Parts: sequence; structure tokens; C-alpha cells
Amino acid sequence: MEEEASASPSLQQGEVEDEYESKETVLQRYFLQEWKLVKSLLDGIVSARRVSDLSAVHKIRSILDKYQEQGQLLEPYLESIISPLMAIVRSGTAELGTASNEIVEVIQPICIIIYSLVTVCGYKSIIRFFPHQVSDLELAVSLLEKCHATNSDTSLRQESTGVMETKCVVLLWLSILVLIPFDLSSVDTSIASSDYIGRDEPPPLVMRILEICKNYLSNAGPMRSIAGLLLSRLLTRPDMSKAFTSFIDWAHETLSSVEDNVIDHFRLLGAVEALAAIFKSGSTSVLLTVVPLLWRDASVLIKSRTAARSSLLRKHIVKLTQRIGLTSLPPRSATWHYVGINKTLGENITLKETRDFEQLNNHVDMNSSNTSQEMSCLEEEDLDVPDILEDIIELLLSGLRDTDTVVRWSAAKGIGRVASRLTYSLADEVFSSVLELFSPSEGDGSWHGGCLALGELARRGLLLPISFPKVVPVIIKALHYDIRRGPHSVGSHVRDAAAYVCWAFGRAYNHRDMKNVLEQIAPHLLTVACYDREVNCRRAAAAAFQENVGRQGNFSHGIDIVNTADYFALSSRANSYLSVAVCIAQYDGYLYPFVDELLHNKICHWEKGLRELASTALSLLVKFEPEYLAIVILEKLVPCTLSSDLCMRHGATLATGEVVLALHKHSYALPTDKQKVVAGIVPGIEKARLYRGKGGEIMRSAVSRFIECISIAQISLTEKIKRSLLDTLNENLKHPNSNIQNAAVEALKHYIPTYLVSMENKGVNDIMSRYLEQLTDPNVAARRGSALALGVLPLEFLSRGWKSVITKLCGSCEIEDNPEDRDAEARVNAVKGLVSVCETLAEAGESSDFFSGEDGLALFPFIRNQVMDSLFKALDDYSTDNRGDIGSWVREAAMDGLERCTYILCKRDSLNQEKASSLQLEKSYGSRDDHFSSYFDATLANNLVGGVVKQAVEKMDKLRESAARILQRLLYNKTTYVPHIPHREILEHIVPNEAELKWGVPTFSYPRFVQLLKVSCYSKFVVSGLVISIGGLQDSLRKASLSALIDYLQNTITEGHDASKEPSLSMDILWILQKFRRCDRVIIPTLKTIEILFSRKLLLNMEDQTPVFCAGVLDSLTVELRGTKDFSKLNAGIAILGYIASISDPIHTRAFSHLLTFLGHRYPKIRKSAAEQAYLVLLENESLISVDKLDEVTEIITETCWEGDAEEAKKRRLLLYEIANVETAATATATQRGSRKAVDQSQASADENASYSSLVGSAGF
Repeated sequence: MEEEASASPSLQQGEVEDEYESKETVLQRYFLQEWKLVKSLLDGIVSARRVSDLSAVHKIRSILDKYQEQGQLLEPYLESIISPLMAIVRSGTAELGTASNEIVEVIQPICIIIYSLVTVCGYKSIIRFFPHQVSDLELAVSLLEKCHATNSDTSLRQESTGVMETKCVVLLWLSILVLIPFDLSSVDTSIASSDYIGRDEPPPLVMRILEICKNYLSNAGPMRSIAGLLLSRLLTRPDMSKAFTSFIDWAHETLSSVEDNVIDHFRLLGAVEALAAIFKSGSTSVLLTVVPLLWRDASVLIKSRTAARSSLLRKHIVKLTQRIGLTSLPPRSATWHYVGINKTLGENITLKETRDFEQLNNHVDMNSSNTSQEMSCLEEEDLDVPDILEDIIELLLSGLRDTDTVVRWSAAKGIGRVASRLTYSLADEVFSSVLELFSPSEGDGSWHGGCLALGELARRGLLLPISFPKVVPVIIKALHYDIRRGPHSVGSHVRDAAAYVCWAFGRAYNHRDMKNVLEQIAPHLLTVACYDREVNCRRAAAAAFQENVGRQGNFSHGIDIVNTADYFALSSRANSYLSVAVCIAQYDGYLYPFVDELLHNKICHWEKGLRELASTALSLLVKFEPEYLAIVILEKLVPCTLSSDLCMRHGATLATGEVVLALHKHSYALPTDKQKVVAGIVPGIEKARLYRGKGGEIMRSAVSRFIECISIAQISLTEKIKRSLLDTLNENLKHPNSNIQNAAVEALKHYIPTYLVSMENKGVNDIMSRYLEQLTDPNVAARRGSALALGVLPLEFLSRGWKSVITKLCGSCEIEDNPEDRDAEARVNAVKGLVSVCETLAEAGESSDFFSGEDGLALFPFIRNQVMDSLFKALDDYSTDNRGDIGSWVREAAMDGLERCTYILCKRDSLNQEKASSLQLEKSYGSRDDHFSSYFDATLANNLVGGVVKQAVEKMDKLRESAARILQRLLYNKTTYVPHIPHREILEHIVPNEAELKWGVPTFSYPRFVQLLKVSCYSKFVVSGLVISIGGLQDSLRKASLSALIDYLQNTITEGHDASKEPSLSMDILWILQKFRRCDRVIIPTLKTIEILFSRKLLLNMEDQTPVFCAGVLDSLTVELRGTKDFSKLNAGIAILGYIASISDPIHTRAFSHLLTFLGHRYPKIRKSAAEQAYLVLLENESLISVDKLDEVTEIITETCWEGDAEEAKKRRLLLYEIANVETAATATATQRGSRKAVDQSQASADENASYSSLVGSAGF
């Protein structure tokens, strides 16, 4: 309340400030927020009289583009922007002249800004601020001719130099200038120097404009439409009759001679568009003379193949047709049209007409209404209807059936405009023709076009209230129009248009006339708003309902519903179904329509997700009328579960289960006969063999969910049905589809406690033994399902043989010995099942008999030893296949399991401590016993945190974030405190208790976790994960992890307080090389990490530790590089040998000797790489070779073609051995090994490059 009180005065203060502040301040606050920046850029352009920096133009355009959908926000600034820019265009053209190329360079960038405003605000708002002096006409025409001769270098808007924009702006400027109130021949100075005759032809200035515009009518860009606009304003002048006639002849020729090429197609589009613009603004007396000719051309063209291929051409033809019809009809306003209370009657409407209007609109007495219609028709029979009008209306009606929306929309507007000029009887015939479009035999296009036409008729008051009985049923059908076509349906555009009709009703009619209509359409509008599949339809229906509530009123709870079903609430389909609809259903009149919609249209929908959502939504409506849902709806749903239609039986099965569950939750007891019917659904489905075919998997999931629902609801079942349902769930558990398995596990979790706990020991043992046997089944699906099933068994089952269950599951967590039996999903499920079993047993409580015996007491040591060890092993699962790192699934599940098992052990330790404390109080103070055995000790805590930290610095974003979250919960868990964590304060500093930290972002997580390198008990874990990231293939991850490590090392060196970090890191790396020997998954990235660190001069200047580290690395390289074929591993090893050979320590001789062995390698690329490294080593470390032999060795290395013959390379290598005087034993061994490999290779293949080519190809070279 205090915040509201403090906010209110500030709001009032803001309003007061708005009232007294300057206009510019208010505009900047609420309109163009970047006005200061735009104004500063414009001021620079205006002061320089040209654009000196194109980046300013692109900056202004990027700002203006943001207002594309809210162009009205820019209107207060248009004059301030356009007037000075057009002044530059005008003055620059006058000063520089159109003969100069400089004028084009000056105005093109300026026109980019102006045209950006045209695209955002529309040309009508922009041209108001163009200069329009008479003297500018010739100037603009000359400028247009200059621009017309310039071609654009690019079609990309971002790279535009302003050629197209300049043409458009000059054309728009001319469209204003040609409206000057003087004869154009009087302002054309070129007449004096030409052979202009006078009346027989247009002035030369006009001819120049016409020629350019005709050329632009063939353009594919926006110049075509603007040229049509210019022609419409020029040719409709009173002094342009000759030019008008000439253009009509040219247009007739264009429309008559259609050829199948691109240029002619665009010329045809431009001609029709220009004619439509002319008929919009031309004089009726002039246009009537050309109507027969143009109508004949349009009627032929609409039936041509060219029009059939072009929706844009058909749209312009329909627009031209409707304007021809409007020109043929007298310009009169229909006195019979409906005028609602939201319209203002003009003073020229007589009192008699007003009385006639009221009498006609009063439809309470149908007879009197009909009489009024007849009188009105008699009064208007003198209307002279042209002969072509019937054909025009027929063409417009056929346009409503067009396949493209733009054509239907244009035809609908044409129907509304033409009908407004007709008598009531003729308009009623048009209305009847529109209603014929809603025939069941018509397609979705006809329904959509019909809705658009009805909306236009209603919006213009041409649909009288007496027609509502005919219209409303059609609109209700259109609101639910959804036709199934194969795997999808059509009709969303029809439902959207039907909502538009309802919106038009709300705006056009008086609330007295709409009362009965609203009572009919309101439930249907809200049904569409809540349950339609498409978000645009939901929002359209809600907008129509809101319009009717606001304008018609008298809606019960209308404002509450509008506030609930708003634009944003309906954006989510799930929120609409499960929240908005439930809120609306509480009001009278909406529950039953909602239930009917879900029952008849949604639970049988073609989309599986929508059927599931509809079933849940139906269950949420149970609380309003439980008895109705239990008696009526269940009776309709049960037979549908055996329907031949897959969608129907799937949705009905789900809906039945959800309704039964909802009835149970609301304490409604189903009658015995109903329970019997419900219990027989699954046996009936199995008897009908509905698991077969492509819908079998969908039905299995639905049946599992149904069994889960009836288990929770505790529906009474016979013993036969119990066994049948158990067999069904067991079959689903063995299904390879994971969704079916998960659904079966969830059902089993509730089914066993409800129906099978009371079984005899033999039955329990049978179930247990079956699942335990399936853990080793050759079928991987059976292994996956049985592991999950064991995890959901209740305590009554597990307490009789929990050791065997846990032991078996622990074995299933390990990677299988047989490669063909390995399955990552089975191991994931085994980990999940193992942890669930431990939690079930641990949560039994002290009151249970389970803890009274020795078995119960042995549980926690078992978890401490066997279970935790198995989870730690699972944390090292790095299995891969063609799907990638599938072991990550196991590691993620293992981390989660370790966390949960930690809580189990810590809770038990806490309970034991409490017991020990209470016993200690009872003893005398002299006989104190402090011995207490803890299940979760410091060693286990260290391994736990270390394992999680390792995953937090590896290469997968998802695992890093999951590991960090788990570590955060372990440190700050409020329910269960986790003790004995080493260096807890450091961990809490690195991982703070904040929820919004982005641990998945490498640049955030690595700098934090790398700080654990200074903690000896965690450093090996951190390094073992860090080398995977630094030496990995992902570039962004490598940069982030390497940067964090280098910053850590350099900061340590700079600070000087702990100089042992590099030696400590080196020891950890050696530990990794020893622990993961011959494991390329770790060794290769580790070698790459060492190479990168060596290149940064790290780990090479550690005084006494450097020889130890280098010796360890050399030992590891001797093992790792022996016989390997991995190209990246060999390259990294050779680079490391080069770095070690370059140091001044005596160990460099051993490294150089090892490096020379690769000069005889079987792969030419490796020989070349080794030679390059050897050459660099000799340049950096001259102590390797005596000075007198250095030039000779260097010459051998540089002059030899190491990528050539292998035998020649080995000879040259032997020569180097002799000159360099390396160890003869090592040389002999290497030579012998190399010779043996060469012989074997020559015997295997005559071409020594054969195996190498495959290696290079696989390596991507």
C-alpha cells in the first residue's frame, strides 16, 4: 500500500509536468524517443547542404524502421524532417542544374531518408510537406529524366545508393506538382522552342512525363505503383483529354496483346493498376466514355492464363472492375442503409428519412418491416441499372471464391461499395448470392470470401437487422469451420474472417437490434477465443467479443471476461485451455458450450497434442457440474473409445480417464454400474485389437494414462481385469518408444499400491523376479522399462528382497562387456531406478517394520558403499555413438542420483546424531562416549564435489549448468545440511546462492571454477575436465576456458603470493597422463592443452619442476605416439617434442632424438611436420648440434623432400643421426622398428599413400 501511495503522487506529478512542459519534451517522451539523435544528424545534413557521411543516413533509416508498425508516432516530426530535406533537393537542383552528375550524388542519400518515411508512414502523410510551387514542375521533370537515366547497382536495401529511392521521391513530388490550378501548357517553357501545334496533342512537358511513367509501369519495384498514382492525377485534369485518350489507347493495346514474358507481365500489372487509380479519381463523365472498352478488356483478361498464374494481376483486375461498376452507377447514398447510434446523421437528412429509417430498422413486427421495405423499393425503382452491372457483380462474386486472400479481400470491398449504390431489392439479391457461398459443397476459399463480404456489408450498414436470422447461423458455422485434409486441416482463415464479421456487427448496429444476436454468438466467440488451435483466431475472437462488450454493453460479467481473455493471456494455447477457459466457465451460459466444443471438436482433433490438452481442459471443468460430466459426458465418451477413427478413440480414452480422475478429486463417487463400464474400457480396446497399426503406439500411451487415472481414482476392478491391466503395463514397459515406457511407469507407480499390495507373497515375488530377469534381457527396451519399473515399486515389494534389487541395478549402471549389448538409455534408466529404490527404502520411516531387522540397518552402509560407488563409476561414462556423447545422459542422471543419495545419507547421519545426543544426556557425565559412525564422511564429500566440479568445467553447456546447480543445492540446501565438504568457504565464494546466474555461459562459469585449482583436493578434478574443454574442437569453448586458465596463472604470478600454481598444474597434468594412458578421449585434448600452454611460455620456466614435468611428458609421449594413426595426436605430440627440445635443459637431447624418429614416419604429412619442428628447434637451441655441423644438418632438413619417397626419407634421417650423434641404441631401435613397418607396409600395398589418403580424407584435409 505504501508503494502504491508513493507511486500515485509520482504519477500525478508526471501528468502535471506533461501539462506544463514544452511540446517538444512531451513528444520526445512519448513519440520518437531517438529524436535528439535524429535531429542532430539532420542538422548536420542541412548545415552542409548535402550528406557528407553515409553512415548518418543508415543510422536514421535504422531508427525509422523500428516504427514500421507504429508510423503514427512519427507524424509530429514529419514537417521538421521533410521540409528541410526537400528544400535541399529543390535548391540543389536549381543551383547545380540537371545536366550535372553532382546533383544525383547530392540528392540520392537525402531521398533514402525521405523514402524510409514513405514506407513507414505512407505517401499520403509525406507529400503534404513537399514544395509545390508552379516553377518546380519543370525542375522536377528534368530531375526525373536525369534519375531515369541512372541505373541501380544493387537490389539489396542495405547496400542501396539511393537510385530507386530518388526515382520514387521525385515521382511523388510530381504527383503533387501536376495538380497546379493552371493549364500545363502555360507553364511549359519548352513550347516556344518546339513544333507544338496546340490542341491536337499534349504539351511536350506532359509527353515527357507520360513516356517516363509508361516505362515505370513495366518496373517490378515500387515505381510502378507511384507512376500509376502520378498518371491518375495527371490524366484526370480537365486540360488532359488528349493525353487521357492517348493513354487509354495504349492501355487497351497492352491489355489486348498479352505475351508470356516478364516485361510484358509487369507492364500489364502497371497498366491495370494505373487504370484502377484513374477510375478512383477521374471525372465520371469522362470515364463513362471508356467504360465499355475497358470492361471488355478486363472481362477477357480475368479469364486468361496470365491472370490465372498471377494473384496480383487478378487483384488489380477486381479493383478495376469494382471501380468501373461504381463509375457506371449514379453517385448516390442508399437511403435504406442502416445507421447505428455510433454514426452521426447529417443535417441534410430529412426528418421523413429518419422516420423511415427507424421504421425499417424496427424488426419486432416483421410485417411492418416488410411493408417498409416494399415502400422503399417502390420509391427507388427509377434507378437506371447499366447492362454491364450484372456481369460486374458476377465477376466480384467469383472473386470471393478466388484461391488467394488478396483477391478475395479486394472483391469483398468491391461488393460492399457497389451494393451501397444499389436499391434495396438489388442489394438483397447480392446478399442472397453471398449467402450461397456458404454451401457445404463450397471450399474454404468461398467461406472466407463470403465472411469478408458479410463483414463489409455489415460495416457499411448494408446488412439490415431483418437479415440476422439468415446470417447468424452461417457465422456460427464459420466460427467453427475446420475441415480435415490428410494430416492437417484448413479453416483458420475462415474462423478469423468470421470473427471479423462479429467485430463489424459490434461497430455497426444498435444494442437493441443486437441483443438476440449477441446471446447467440457470445458463447461461440468465447469458445473460439479459448479453444481454437491458432493464436490469431483466438485473438480475433477475443477482439470481436471485446468490441461488442464495449459498444453494445449489457453483457453479464463482460468486463471481467475481457480482462481475463486479453491479448497476451491468449498467446499461449495451454494457458487459454487450462486457465482462461476455466475462469470464463464459472459464469452462466458458457460451461455447456465449452464442454460441447471439447467433446465434439477437440478431443477428436487431428493433432495429438491438442487432444491431450483438450482432455486435461475437460477435466478442469468437472468442478462446476460434476454430475453432468459423470452422467451425460461419460456416457458419450465410453463408446467413442472403440471408435474406428484413431483420433476419436485416442482422445476419448484420455478424456475418460481425466474426467474420472477429476471426479475423484472433487469427491464425487461414481455409481457401481459406471465404475464397471469404466473398468471394461481397456479390455474392450485389447479385444478389438486396437494396438495394431500405425495408431498402436498412440493408443498404448493413452491406455497407460487411463490406467494411471483409474488407479488414483480407485475404481473397483475384478481380479481378471487386474491381471489384464498388469499385463498391458508390462507390455508397454517393453516397448521401444520412450514415451510409452514413461507413461507405463507412471501408471505402474499408482497401479501397484492400489491393486497389488494386498497380493500374496508368491505374486509379489513373481513380479519382482520378472523385472529383475528383464534387467539382463537381450532386448534393450525390456532392460530400459524394467529398470524404471523397479524404481517405482512400493516398500511392501522392495522390503522382501531389496539387496538383490540394488545389486542388480548397480550392475546395470555399468557399461556392458559385450559391445552389441551396450545401451546408454538402459544405463540412464538403471541409475534413475537405483536412486528411486534407495529413496523408497530410506523414506520408510522409523515406524516401519523394515528398520526393525538387520536388513533395514544394513541399508545405509549398502548405499554408502555399493550405490555411491556405482554412481561414481557412472559419472565416468563417456560412451559415444553416431548420436554423439550419449554417455552425457548417464553422467547427468548420475549427478542427480549422487545428490539424492547424499541427502539420504546426511538425513540418516542427522537422525543418528540426535539419537546419540539423547542417549548421552541419559548417561552420567563421567562415562561419555563420543564414538559415532558417519555414513557421509569427508572422503565421500571430496569425491562427490570433485566429480560434480569436473562436469562443471567440461565441454557440454547443459551438463555444466546442471553440475553448477547441483553444487549450489549441495552447499545451500535448507532442508538437509550436507557436512564435511572440504574448503566449503571457497566453494561458497565461487558458487554463490543466487538463482539467476548463467552457469551455461562459458565466459561466466570457467573464470569461477578455475579458482579451485588452488585447492589441492579439487585441482585434479578441475584439470581433468578443463583439458577436455581447452583441447576440444569447439572454438568458442576453447577460447573461454583457455582464457580463464591463463588469467588465473598470470594473476597468480603477478600477485606473487603463491608461486606454486604452475608446478601444481604440471603435476596434475602428469597425473592425468598416467591415469588415462592410451585413452585418446582424454590424452589428445591433454596433449593439445600442453601444446597451447607451451606456446604461451607456460610450464617451461618452473626451475626444478620443468625437467621433471618434461620427463614425464616425454615418457607419456613414448607410449601414446607408438603405433598411433590419429593425425591430431601425432601433430600435438610432435609440437610438444619441439617445445621441449628448444629448452636449455639436458632433457632436450632426448626430445630431439624422439623428434627425429618421425622423419621416417609412414605418413608424409607427419614427416614434413617433424622436419619443420626440427628446423625451428635448431634455430632456437643451437646447443643441440655443434656449430661446425649445424649448417650441414640445417641443409639436410630444408633440402630434403620429406613428403616424397619414404625410403629416401629414412636414409636422410640416418644421415642426420650420424651427424647429430644421437643415442645409437635409440636410433637402432627406431630404425629397426621403422624398417619392419616399411616392409610390412610394402607387402600390404604397393602404394604407400593409400592408407594415408584415407586418413587425410577423414581428418578433413
